[in-house]
Amino acid sequence: MTTFTTGAGTLTRDALAVLQPGFTGTTAPDWVRRRLAEGLVSVALFGRNVADPEQVTALTAALRAERDDLLVAIDEEAGDVTRLEVRTGSSFPGNHALGAVDDPALTRRVARELGRRLAACGVNLNWAPSADVNANPDNPVIGVRSFGHDPALVARHTAAYVEGLQSNGVAACTKHFPGHGDTSVDSHHALPQIDLDATTLHERELSPFRAAIEAGTRAVMTAHIRVPVLDPDRPATLSPRILTGLLRDELGYEGLIVTDGMEMGAVAGTYGLEHGVVLAIAAGADAICVGGGLADEDTVLRLQDALVTAVRSGELPEERLADAAARVRSLAAWTTGMRRPPAAADDPAPEIGLTAARRAVTVTRAAGAAPVTDPVYVATFSPAPNIAVGDETPWGVGTELERLLPGTATGHFTGPDAGAEALRAAGGRRVVAVVRDEHRHPWMGAALDALIAAGPDTVVVEMGVPQSAPRGAVHIATHGAARVCGVAAAEAVLAG
Repeated sequence: MTTFTTGAGTLTRDALAVLQPGFTGTTAPDWVRRRLAEGLVSVALFGRNVADPEQVTALTAALRAERDDLLVAIDEEAGDVTRLEVRTGSSFPGNHALGAVDDPALTRRVARELGRRLAACGVNLNWAPSADVNANPDNPVIGVRSFGHDPALVARHTAAYVEGLQSNGVAACTKHFPGHGDTSVDSHHALPQIDLDATTLHERELSPFRAAIEAGTRAVMTAHIRVPVLDPDRPATLSPRILTGLLRDELGYEGLIVTDGMEMGAVAGTYGLEHGVVLAIAAGADAICVGGGLADEDTVLRLQDALVTAVRSGELPEERLADAAARVRSLAAWTTGMRRPPAAADDPAPEIGLTAARRAVTVTRAAGAAPVTDPVYVATFSPAPNIAVGDETPWGVGTELERLLPGTATGHFTGPDAGAEALRAAGGRRVVAVVRDEHRHPWMGAALDALIAAGPDTVVVEMGVPQSAPRGAVHIATHGAARVCGVAAAEAVLAG
């Protein structure tokens, strides 16, 4: 492989500047330090890079010793998608819970506190919030990551989230433009298509992005989706019509445009990684998110070389690459100017995240439902996690109920025999059944049928989108599976 790093000329520095790569480990690799000296402006942190806040703070400080105006990005939506608390579960409920409460001031406070914690760790670009309108309840990748299905609600909470996050100097990256909420395919695996008319697109999908732009969002992330009404050929990430024509020219957005992860199947599996990166920059993207799966120096060099070669061959205008690099550096300068000593928590007692999670809980009780006073059996029915959420983060109510009701036992079940297996494991004890998006998983609905038929006093806790009708002696909807949602749900089980 031929690389063009020798001399670190302007073209090479611009090619490095538009990359937002990940890396492995919890300390700063030597290769990342070298590339920062040669023009790299951004790095991305994932769950694999996080042990605890003190370690992340030391990591970002070590990186900034090489480049003071470094952009450190992270995918910290809170709720189900957390990186800072990947091993424990988030201290903040996600978007769907905040939308269920529908108090924009609360959303602003939650985002402000999240921004404070990120800034204290040295993170200054957050790939959040999700502004997707959850128009398709069967969506396999958005779900509780959305504030809800009503465009006006999503718009007002998106704006509040952007304002709260950026008030502490952390740039918001509103996603996934032009809207990923009406898909039935996970873009991590394949290329989704949204078939809708122009009126629906503008009134539903684009409404939250207009609100985010008005609120001053510093970045917008693209979606790897095809929207034929806008561009019948290319997905949004690679479409000049969508990124330049719609987002820049029509909506008047001037901030940073960041791609979704370029190694995702929707792009890399269709166009190839290197070619996809060139097409994205040519279409109007400014920063390339890569590193969720490919997190090595070779990937960075391959992409840098692909961009340099594309400019030299005439495939990519040099001024387009220079403009993209300038936008990355401009955001880095903004975050540097916003840097300040870590502030005290805005809502120290109780923590604002738990307060919000408690407010998001809805409880439906059947007539004559007996309260839970004795140890129970917690049967958690676990669907296959999507890649955005991952499988590292614990969820459910079992741990908290074991603490509150000593003697409680727990088990995890999946598949067509899950109900029968849970009944055998419960051994006649009262069951608390924990589900996640029951409406999307027929086997999960069948498991609840079996439990409720055998024990009408079964308590059901839905920690996904509560699309199915409430059932069981007590039905508790948390609107998300963050750690604090589990705490709030366990409290509601005992209160019932």
